Amino acid sequence: MPAQNEIKTSKTDVLIIGAGPSGLMCATWLARCGIPFRIIDKRSNEIFSGQADGLQCRSLEIFKSFSENCFDFATLDNSWKVSNHMIEMCFWSPNEKGELVRNSRVPDTIPGISRFTQSVIHQGNIEKWFNESIEVFSEGQAKVERPLLPVSIKIDEEKANDPDAYAVEVLVKDITGDSLAKPEQFGAKVANGLYRAFDGDQDKFYALDDSEDKSKLELIQAKYVLGSDGAHSWVRKQLGIDMEGEQTDFVWGVLDMVPITNFPDIRNRCAIHSKDSGSVMVIPRENDLVRFYIQLKEVERDPATINANRDFSATDKHTSTKGRIDRSKITPESILKQAQEIMKPYSLEMTDLDWYTGYQIGQRVSPNFGKNNRVFISGDACHTHSPKAGQGMNVSMQDTYNLGFKLALVCKGLAKQDILTTYESERLKVARGLIAFDHKLSRLFSSKPMIPNSEVLDGVDLDEFHHVYLEGNKFASGTIVDYEDSVLINKKGSSEPDEEGRRYNPLAPKVPLGRRLHSDIIISQADARPYHIADRLASDGRFRVLVFPGDVKENPENLQTLHQFQDFIASKDNFAKAFTPVNAFDNSVIDVITVHASSRYDVEIYDFPDFTRPLDYKGRCDYWRLYSGVGTTYHEGAIDLYNSYGIDKKKGCIVVCRPDSHVAQVSEFNLDGLKEVDQYFKNFMIPQNKNVLEAKTKETNDHDRFVKPRLAV
Repeated sequence: MPAQNEIKTSKTDVLIIGAGPSGLMCATWLARCGIPFRIIDKRSNEIFSGQADGLQCRSLEIFKSFSENCFDFATLDNSWKVSNHMIEMCFWSPNEKGELVRNSRVPDTIPGISRFTQSVIHQGNIEKWFNESIEVFSEGQAKVERPLLPVSIKIDEEKANDPDAYAVEVLVKDITGDSLAKPEQFGAKVANGLYRAFDGDQDKFYALDDSEDKSKLELIQAKYVLGSDGAHSWVRKQLGIDMEGEQTDFVWGVLDMVPITNFPDIRNRCAIHSKDSGSVMVIPRENDLVRFYIQLKEVERDPATINANRDFSATDKHTSTKGRIDRSKITPESILKQAQEIMKPYSLEMTDLDWYTGYQIGQRVSPNFGKNNRVFISGDACHTHSPKAGQGMNVSMQDTYNLGFKLALVCKGLAKQDILTTYESERLKVARGLIAFDHKLSRLFSSKPMIPNSEVLDGVDLDEFHHVYLEGNKFASGTIVDYEDSVLINKKGSSEPDEEGRRYNPLAPKVPLGRRLHSDIIISQADARPYHIADRLASDGRFRVLVFPGDVKENPENLQTLHQFQDFIASKDNFAKAFTPVNAFDNSVIDVITVHASSRYDVEIYDFPDFTRPLDYKGRCDYWRLYSGVGTTYHEGAIDLYNSYGIDKKKGCIVVCRPDSHVAQVSEFNLDGLKEVDQYFKNFMIPQNKNVLEAKTKETNDHDRFVKPRLAV
């Protein structure tokens, strides 16, 4: 025990500051990969109702990737099971007489873009499932620590390039019992998002004085720190990173309630533009709830903020505005009154109010997402925008889905620190695209509509609004995120970008390099079970090398080539073994999966080389590395993955996928192609020949090996 006048000191590989969805996503990655970490939050309680509620296709794919079939506990794929699935989007606007009418219906999610559609569920449920997954993956060793307030951070730049060094020190303070640990609620009769705890100038909250009780302080030494601490990020401020952008004078209110109405599309997502009263977005939710985003015409302003700068970052830049809204003057009744005006002649009353808030639209993004490759920021800490595009929680989680596996590989000593630089280069591009999309959408949504055939030509052309919405739907889905050439993405030799910016290797002309691998069905050679290939690429930290040898029945020379791969893959000098610790499972870092194009009735499992059906240290056969990508399933019809990916059934190819399922490289199906794969890994992986794990024996009880961390074990 430390002396009473000493501050407790501890060490961890990664310290996460902020336990919202972005921080929890990173924590889930680290727990799944067996990385020591801590996650702290300054608030003592869970979030209120409300806040984010939309889940885009890519987020649902990611949740599924943390939810393998062998898990017998509630995992993140519950979000798909219990959320409200939004199928249709309806657009309402004035006709030539100024009357509100429905003018079009479209699919809410682009058909075929994913096996999931956009859905909505309360953020509190999502955080609950994150916490449950973290507890199981870490065997109860990790959980959110509350309420801990960070008060200082220091980076030892001399140690920044030493991957084993604990180069960051963060002093934290236990604020149990302090009013700062609980968000302020205006009125407190109904849960709302109007609290301003830690808002504005935060320095006084994060300061220590000489009388401080040292027993409440702890100095955490970490290899890496992640600031997922929201739009008023303390971590960002300490790093001296700006938020660049602007605040508008558009003000919106939000209601989560059960509506009493005769509006016919109340259970569809709707964009409603009235003639003179503003706009509404309708989001049907779970348990009869509906969320309304309502444009507010007049809201009282805080006179102290008119034309004044506000401290959101180190050197914040703002344009002059009418001033910041006085959120304490916003009530559910005032929001509802405006919604009733917008939706006339339809009636709208409210019951079972669950949550409400008000906000001013603004778009900001940080020019940097970290410092010294040791401290990083994510989510609202580095990009803020309006919530109507349904992107806030989604992009925030996808930030740390990108960063989490990279931290795990580096902390495990499997990869060089260089890969961490790709976090900013990959996610900053996404953030800037988000800000541009939200800037356009929010202004079109907030502006007065143009009346058809009217002599007055000012206002929003609703055809343009429809076009922006439909084009933006691709971006909003998260499925077209495209990472550029880097140490982790090899686009060399690919085609010129198409009209959507996609680049392909001609061997797989429907598999965009740098994007997540679109999932389709494959059939297990061993037991005829159909699987989505994405379910074979679970988020557990491992790379996948997908070998597509084509139709080996029609082209027996392809089977001969596949057998020639055996010695290369078995060699301790090449990627499959060289970057895996000695005595670890042979696929615990790089998982080699073979998907042929023959009917599984025409070939036998033992026609294929050993690496497609290897035996482990107990002699157990891994049957789940060999699949057919072409054929007929008993219950789901015919499948043809080769056609879906554009792979020639004679030529074949080899596809490398990162742990986040983004396509890293496509190579020829031959030994030269396999050597290209080997070189890809040699560019950033660290040889593991000196990393010797304890030898496994036949007496080892590892029945829980599918739930425990699977990376380099």
